[in-house]
Amino acid sequence: MTHTARRIGRSLALVLPVVLVLSGTLAVTMVPWADTSSSQVLTASAEDVSVPAKPRPAPHEVLRDTLVGEIQQGKEPGDVLTHLQQEVDKRPSLAEHCVGIARALGRAAVGAYGPTKAQSFARPVCDTSYASGVASMG
Repeated sequence: MTHTARRIGRSLALVLPVVLVLSGTLAVTMVPWADTSSSQVLTASAEDVSVPAKPRPAPHEVLRDTLVGEIQQGKEPGDVLTHLQQEVDKRPSLAEHCVGIARALGRAAVGAYGPTKAQSFARPVCDTSYASGVASMG
């Protein structure tokens, strides 16, 4: 009897892992998410697609819009020009956009204060770009 029990034990030791692996594989392939047909995969991925993300504005555009907004909210252009200079000093990559930003600030100042008052805030930030923006609107 002991010899027979060993023989059965050895047979089970060899067969049981194979049965378990096969039954596990079959169980995984039977679940709904295991369908690999291309139409199902495409449908599943297309269902959750939302509106495409808008490209983020460049840092210089964000800075320009923020500073123009400050002038429009009543902050003195001289203070805003100082803020521009500080930002350019902190992030030298903004220097190439400083002229355009300063011109936009000049135009915004004319809109908020009129050409004569806006010109009084001029200072040499980014050369004379602020004054150029004022002159283009005045």
